[in-house]
Amino acid sequence: MLRISDISYSVAGRSLLEGASATIPAGHKVGIVGRNGTGKTTLFRLIRGELTLDSGSIEVPARARIGGVAQEVPSSETSLIDTVLEADVERAALLAEAETADGHRMADIQTRLTDIDAWSAEARAASILKGLGFTDAEQQMPCSAFSGGWRMRVALAGVLFAQPDVLLLDEPTNYLDLEGALWLESYLAKYPHTVLVISHDRDLLNRAVGHILHLTDKKLTLYSGGYDTFARTRAEQRAVQAAAAKKQEVQRAHLQSFVDRFRAKASKAKQAQSRVKMLEKMETIRAPEDAARTVFTFPEPDQLSPPIVNLEGASVGYDGKAVLARLNLRIDQDDRIALLGRNGEGKSTLSKLLAGKLQTMEGRVTASSKLRVGYFAQHQVDELHLDETPLQHIQRERPTEAPPKLRARLAGFGLGADQAETLVAKLSGGQKARLSLLLATLDAPHMLILDEPTNHLDIESREALVEALTAYSGAVILVSHDMHLLSLVADRLWLVKDGRVAPYDGDLASYRQMLLKGEDKPPKPDKAAEKPKPKRPSQDQIKELRAEVRRAEARVQKIEEMREKLAAKLADPALYQDDRAGDLGVWQRKYAEVMDGLDRAEALWMAAAERLEEADAS
Repeated sequence: MLRISDISYSVAGRSLLEGASATIPAGHKVGIVGRNGTGKTTLFRLIRGELTLDSGSIEVPARARIGGVAQEVPSSETSLIDTVLEADVERAALLAEAETADGHRMADIQTRLTDIDAWSAEARAASILKGLGFTDAEQQMPCSAFSGGWRMRVALAGVLFAQPDVLLLDEPTNYLDLEGALWLESYLAKYPHTVLVISHDRDLLNRAVGHILHLTDKKLTLYSGGYDTFARTRAEQRAVQAAAAKKQEVQRAHLQSFVDRFRAKASKAKQAQSRVKMLEKMETIRAPEDAARTVFTFPEPDQLSPPIVNLEGASVGYDGKAVLARLNLRIDQDDRIALLGRNGEGKSTLSKLLAGKLQTMEGRVTASSKLRVGYFAQHQVDELHLDETPLQHIQRERPTEAPPKLRARLAGFGLGADQAETLVAKLSGGQKARLSLLLATLDAPHMLILDEPTNHLDIESREALVEALTAYSGAVILVSHDMHLLSLVADRLWLVKDGRVAPYDGDLASYRQMLLKGEDKPPKPDKAAEKPKPKRPSQDQIKELRAEVRRAEARVQKIEEMREKLAAKLADPALYQDDRAGDLGVWQRKYAEVMDGLDRAEALWMAAAERLEEADAS
């Protein structure tokens, strides 16, 4: 059991934790959430004993091993497989001792090696490395042959192989692709010991953990269930708290009114004084503070005639060697396309071709003469000028614009007045990503290519990105390990595999199952149930179907806004006073009618989406 008792900690005069407590039973899988900067990583360092508490205590079971990914990634000439094997320090020490041990000690060593399953170690290490994306041949290569991001995967493989009693993982999917993230999700769900994972990946927090530890207002609260359950519970708590605060405000006003009117009257002085004492004893219920609105404001492009990009027999690669060939693809301005495929198949190569950063080796790419393309990739975040401010970055791109307008652009991406003049070196990873996204969309691109855009973004920022992309009227090409983002934004799936790019026959759920089962192709439909393939709809018909989906989605959104207003009305304490009983019934009937309308609108939306999916697949 991990017991956190009444801990407090501050850094540079800023308090991060004050009287925070939580108890985590052994074997629990816990996701740690909270806005960026609240102290989640600091909490990990306190658990590991790297920092000293101001007060309180953190207790872990005696002799429990606490493990996490090391800050320094492996970069030696040692092979990947041997690097992972060395991460189990006890096994490595026992094997080394066995080379010189006498007979009696040798028997003890062999017994212990059997207890820790040392003889299957190499197979387990290889399985973990394979799950994280390394082929058998790559596992024999030295760590120094790989980039920093890939070496981080090796470090992760090492700590998973060592199987500490308390596993601490801080944003482990940030350096994984979709396939690696799905594998890790499945692995953690079956991990035999306690897991604490800081993550903004909703799918991982819904599938791999059974509890959520929320760090907010310098306190810790443990919730049962995954992230979606936590979010619903949290929303309900906030609604109840807001209603209670409103009701108390009415009570206070009523008592204060009595005091103000009758304090000076001798006949009422005693009652007035009694109400003064009631006011003094009343413990204030505070309405929950609304978090600062997280935003992304993409400039709107003008409309171009379709298609905006057309590829005919195109091949692309490096140093004369094709990575992708015979590409016959069309992109319209209203497309939302997710690129699927295992690492190394060519998703980033296709993105660079579409962005104009690579030229075709053969074939033809035809693009609208007025086409503007925005491109965001994680390496661009690393290429920002650390010794400059966000304001200086944007001034370079817009030298004639007045500073107030430039600041407004930054604010439209959640970079306020304080961040505008802060050196990039001092910004958080999320703030750097926002700046890069701003620079990528500055010219109001007709096509926006995003390669892993959610790394370092917290959950609120990811939701804001979904909203911005949904409202954006240009084409979107997505490469991401965030299944939640893909499911909400993409309406077309392209599979990049074996040097080709083609529409994927299944949906994201079937693709996930295919990866988890280690299959290469989506499950085939039952031939006996197959129907004759209908004639492929024309581009105009597909465009109309997409427009129908957008209209249906807009109807749902409008009704949802009505529902929220009615819900707010029903949360008003004044509505439940005795003299308002008739009004209450009216509002409840209206709410029921809106909910019925919402059900019908959602059904129409789903039907339209299914028709579009069938048309795209035909």
